[in-house]
This record gives sequence, C-alpha cells and structure tokens, in this order.
Amino acid sequence: MGNRAFVIHVEPKNRHGSERALRDGQARLEEAVGLTAAIHLDVVAAQVAPLARPTPATLLGTGKVEEIAVLAKAQEPDVIIVNAHLTPVQQRNLEKAWASKVLDRTAVILEIFGERAATREGTLQVELAHLNYQRSRLVRSWTHLERQRGGFGFLGGPGESQIESDRRLIAERIVRIKAELEKVKRTRGLGRQARKRVPYPVVALVGYTNAGKSTLFNRLTDSGVLAKDLLFATLDPTMRAVKLPLGTRVILSDTVGFIADLPTELVAAFRATLEEVLEADVIVHVRDAAHDESRAQKADVLKVLEELGVPPDRPMLEVLNKIDLLEPEQRAGLLDRNGRPAADAAIAVSALTGDGIPALLAAFESHVTHGNITLTLKLDAADGGALAFAYRHAQVLERRERGGTITLSLRIHPDDLGRFESRFPKKTKIEQGVAS
Repeated sequence: MGNRAFVIHVEPKNRHGSERALRDGQARLEEAVGLTAAIHLDVVAAQVAPLARPTPATLLGTGKVEEIAVLAKAQEPDVIIVNAHLTPVQQRNLEKAWASKVLDRTAVILEIFGERAATREGTLQVELAHLNYQRSRLVRSWTHLERQRGGFGFLGGPGESQIESDRRLIAERIVRIKAELEKVKRTRGLGRQARKRVPYPVVALVGYTNAGKSTLFNRLTDSGVLAKDLLFATLDPTMRAVKLPLGTRVILSDTVGFIADLPTELVAAFRATLEEVLEADVIVHVRDAAHDESRAQKADVLKVLEELGVPPDRPMLEVLNKIDLLEPEQRAGLLDRNGRPAADAAIAVSALTGDGIPALLAAFESHVTHGNITLTLKLDAADGGALAFAYRHAQVLERRERGGTITLSLRIHPDDLGRFESRFPKKTKIEQGVAS
C-alpha cells in the first residue's frame, strides 16, 4: 500500500441530546487526520461527509459515494480512510465504488497499535484485537474465500471451504492468545500482591490520547518514556516509584491513551493492561487544557472508565495539563486556583515547564494519605528493625533523639499501624489522633 490517503469523516446529523453533540465535525476530521498521520500516511485530501440516514450497503448515500469517487479519481489516493465503523459489506462496496483500498476507524487504530506495541503482552493484545476484527470481515460475499479444500485423513469427505478454514484457524489462534494473556494476567496479579506487601499506593495516569500523560510521567519520575506530539505514543504500561514531598512513596503508572469510539475489540483485548487502572488507589485524569475539544474528551475518558468497570467511588484527581499553551492571564488564573482547598478542584500544570507540579505532588499525597492517623513513637536507638519499619511504612514528620531514645512523630495508615503493633508489641504510643 502506498502512502497517499484521502480522509473522510462521517458526521451524523442527528446528534442532538447526546454527549456526541459536544464534538464538532471539523474537530473530529482533524483527529482522523492525526490518526492517519500516526501510521505514516500523507493526507492529500480531507472532508466532512454529513450523514442524515445510514445506507446499509455503503453507509453513505449514493450521491455522496459518487461525489467522493470523482474526488478520489482526481487525487489518486492509495487508501481512503473513513472515520466511522464500516460493516464488511459496506467496506467491500465502497472499495468497488471508489476503486481504492478503504480502511475504517477501527482498522486505523488497530494499525497504530500494531506498530507501537513493544512488549510481548502488548503484541499479544494487539494480535487478539486484529484477529477479532478480521474474523468479522470473513463474509461469504468475498468469493476468494469460497474455494473448496479437500478432506483430510482416510475418510476424505467433501472438504471445507476456505472461509470455514480461515474462521477455524483464527478461532484456534484466539484461544491460544487468550491462554497466554491469562498467564500475563496472573503474573501482573502476583506483581500487585507483591506491591501490596510493601505496600505502596498506586496512582494511575489516564486521559485522552496525546493529553501529555507520558510527558507528565517523565517530569514526575525523571524517566525516559517515549513522549511525542503523536496520537497513541504510549501503548505499554510503565510503572515507577515516586517519593512525595512529605515522604510518602507511591507507584506511578502511565497507561495507554483513550479515544472517542474506542473499538470494542481493543477495550476487551487491553483489559489486562488496564487492570492497573482498576486496581489503582487514585486515578489521575490528565486533560489537555488547551484543546478545543477538552470537555468532549473528558466525557469520552469517563465513558471508557465506566466500560472498564472502574468503581464510581474510586478517588479521582483531575489535572489540566499543557497550560503553557494558554494565554498568560488564563494560565495565571488556573495556577492561582491550585492553592484552593476544594477537594474536587482540578490541578493546573504544565508537564513541559514544570508549572504547578509542586501542587500536583501535594494533591497526590493528600489523596493517598486520606484516613491516615498521626502518632508519636518512642524507640530505643538500638532498635533498628522498628526504626526501619517506621521509615518504610509511614511518613516521618519529626525526629528527636535524646539519651539513647528516638522519638518519632508519624503519619501512618491504620493497617500499617496494626502490622507494627503485631511485630513490635512492646513499643510505646504516647499520642494518637486523626491526621489533618
């Protein structure tokens, strides 16, 4: 396939009353162009195609199909991208009408994921999504799939058609991949159990693709995770330990970006990867504050989280990223709001410049230490085990040494306090209360 692409966004006219009304047809076209560019195609033409009523055979009406055929003949694209979901029959009919290869939105996203997956797990998940998609494309109207194969073994028989053989082979491969992914799932489960024994809270970054999650992740962890102005730059999850200002340690997780109309094949296939989100103690929703479609992108992310089964009561912190792209007055106003005590207030940051990062780290600490208690411990200076436990599992607010005795003021989770009391029953708590 060559690299010239003609992008068409199909815009239904009857979107009133739904969250899709938040989106603008031109913005959706620009996103489709971005997806196309992400698979290294040069967009030679792009347009919005209004759709009053879907046509079963071609999705678009006859007049629009003929109009695009004329444009395609003039532009001579190697592929036509239709930013909508096409049935197998619609895809085949459009390819005939336009004399060009046609890919729908799902196929383009699958192509991106197939190119970017780096780990064994990611590769398996992409292959599973591809196979589920391909299986839906095996229709009897594709005559080359109807060739007969001879029977096998001594019994012979009428044989099986190519389409039946392909379906069987795909189904067998899907079973094998799912078995391998189950092993991955168990391995990740063991990893989560090990972290719970530490235990460090997990903070998961989620958000629309290209919202700046990986740039923010790198800013917070000094990591070298790929961060580009590119849709779906991150596919495989990355985790790093982060020490917060008051000493709390958390595990920060960078995840794959979400997108409007995320293919159902990918929601199912990437459930194993996104289990880190399901298990996270705090979900951090990173938004592109400078994007015209920021509100609509927020609605899309919340919808995907709901589809994944994230409990509605899971603590969530909203972060307005890329404020460096805003006007100075607007940026200053958002940064000024960072100090307000409202629990549901969004934190404004620039992952690129570092503005707002201290407030974000403080917000992380506030969320993960909610419900902790304060207490004061007096320990023998020679008791290294109890001292090490305190530093590992609590925030040490103050330390005083006098006459061979160490006095620690701590903020600690009740579960960790219970473990401390069980392991060191003779240590003395002289003060206890709810942390502020």
